[in-house]
Amino acid sequence: MNTEHPGGPSRRAFLQAMTGAALAGAMGNAAALGASYPDKPVRIILPFAVGGNADAVARLLANKLSERLEQPFVIEAKLGANGTIAADYVAKSAPDGYTLLLNSSAQAINPTLYTKLPFDPARAFAPVAQVVQPGPFVIVVNPQVPARDLRELVAYAKANPGALSYGSAGVGNSLHLGGEMLAQTTGIKLLHVPYKGAAAIVNDLVGGQIQLMFNSWLAVQPFVESGKLRAIAQTGLARSPAMPGIPTVAESGCPGFEFTSWFGLYAPAGTPAAIVATLNAQTRWAMGQPDVLERLAPLGTGAPQPLSPTEFARFNAAEVERYATVIRRAGITLDS
Repeated sequence: MNTEHPGGPSRRAFLQAMTGAALAGAMGNAAALGASYPDKPVRIILPFAVGGNADAVARLLANKLSERLEQPFVIEAKLGANGTIAADYVAKSAPDGYTLLLNSSAQAINPTLYTKLPFDPARAFAPVAQVVQPGPFVIVVNPQVPARDLRELVAYAKANPGALSYGSAGVGNSLHLGGEMLAQTTGIKLLHVPYKGAAAIVNDLVGGQIQLMFNSWLAVQPFVESGKLRAIAQTGLARSPAMPGIPTVAESGCPGFEFTSWFGLYAPAGTPAAIVATLNAQTRWAMGQPDVLERLAPLGTGAPQPLSPTEFARFNAAEVERYATVIRRAGITLDS
């Protein structure tokens, strides 16, 4: 006959054993869930049009994940509002790993840029993985601008306030904010001219309607090599192997200046950790394959940094704060 108190040692031992068994079962279920994922097609929602750098990166990732995980990873574009339409769609999707968002650094820009969003950007997503390492932009000018490097450009801008205009694909996009960051860092004034598409910006820059722009090396390389545009500086902390002859802004009189573009993969908040871990590991594998790296090289980027989901979440949060400083100083706001 058991004479121990109902709340005594035997009962505590029983409860501890039951709790341990439940925890072990939950961990086993999570591991099994990650091992069985995916068992049907996965959609990657992309906020950008077909044919650009984002589309190219998304297809490299989707092809490799399809090959590795033996299920189709399908790209689906949902355009508009600097990526917020696609982000809202994914934020409100089932948190089961079958609807993902591949977004650019706009994911870190929009929480400050927009005064109203249809989702809580801090809580709506489970950051999964960095897809490519942060890549630099290149600052190019029309050859009529009397500057051959950044120091000369800054001196010219200070001597001729408001004489330099630069184009970007709309208010609040990364190319716009690059100009704002440069202006804030160097104390110059630049006139921003928003466009509806990148091709028109390059045409007007070549034609002399605007004097300056930030863009990817891939987009401007032919114009620089033909002499139609002049490369002034690149915006990473270190020179990109894709353009080793172009100095960085940091080495041209602005120590610590860094303005880069990156892509990240996100799932809806509440997606099981085992699925997030699987996607993180497979994304890092996919984007580090030799044939993928060969395709990424002309973009001036490469394999993602080896960040866990937690580390990528910290990276994303730090980028939000960095862009917030630029946006608030410039007084830029939009409504979604």
